Amino acid sequence: MPALTANAHVSVLLTEAVAALAIQAHGIYVDATFGRGGHSRAILAALGPQGRLIALDRDPAAIAAGGSLADPRFTLVHAAFSEFDAVLDRLGVGQVNGVLLDLGVSSPQLNTPERGMSFRFDAPLDMRMDTTQGETAAEFLARASQSEIERVIRDHGEERFAHAIAKALVAARGEHGISSTGQLAALVAQAVRTREPGQHPATRSFQALRIHVNRELEELSLVLPRAAQRLAPDGRLAVISFHSLEDRIVKRFLRDAANPPQPPRKLPVRAADLPRPTLRLVGKPIFPSDAEVAANPRSRSAVLRVAAKA
Repeated sequence: MPALTANAHVSVLLTEAVAALAIQAHGIYVDATFGRGGHSRAILAALGPQGRLIALDRDPAAIAAGGSLADPRFTLVHAAFSEFDAVLDRLGVGQVNGVLLDLGVSSPQLNTPERGMSFRFDAPLDMRMDTTQGETAAEFLARASQSEIERVIRDHGEERFAHAIAKALVAARGEHGISSTGQLAALVAQAVRTREPGQHPATRSFQALRIHVNRELEELSLVLPRAAQRLAPDGRLAVISFHSLEDRIVKRFLRDAANPPQPPRKLPVRAADLPRPTLRLVGKPIFPSDAEVAANPRSRSAVLRVAAKA
């Protein structure tokens, strides 16, 4: 296998995700996280001449990279999850046969210093997936209260030293500001007393700020019901998660959609009047093989969950 370049992105669970969509040759599919197009190319390869693929991404760099994918069956749109319905409406699409959500951060996003998503480089503290709009991480840290910073780092990073980190960041910004990834990583490292072996002290804080800046959990919570609603009968929803916060949202949504709330036992309700499930779960969660993890260590935390329209 040829060596990968630093910015090469390897799609996780590629074969498994495409198989989970149970692609019909003439179907309409949505890849809601285009990235660098690995999943999209595999979906197109499985589609027939009359099939259609619509891809979304909020990252302008991903949209630019997608310009090389010239296929009359393919449409790429610069949009966030929250615009899912609007994009399909604008394209005149009602129901679709499958939706894929790959929630991971792409290698180009992590490996491009100016994106500010990694503590491996000293670069401007941006962290936005859509660099054309919104507040950067540096801007958030400059204006947020200590309690707000603590809440973000605790809730989105599951960081037990959130209080100490927030206190240190607020003190530091009063002296010289926090505008680079190097500054942030150093400040967090000083505030974190202990850390798991092999994990950088700033790992959880960087994750938390990225999630907050991009409203990742809110966007995910918005797109899941919209994607499920758009599915045609037996259409598939496949979601690849990479950390416990997003996987918890996916797992609960799929469980609730497949098992709607039941009325109290003694309440006289006809079976026909009971709420019907929106989805049915398909198989068990799928994890990367040992071979995939060895070839692409970033896949080690991935999990694929699949459901079909009931």
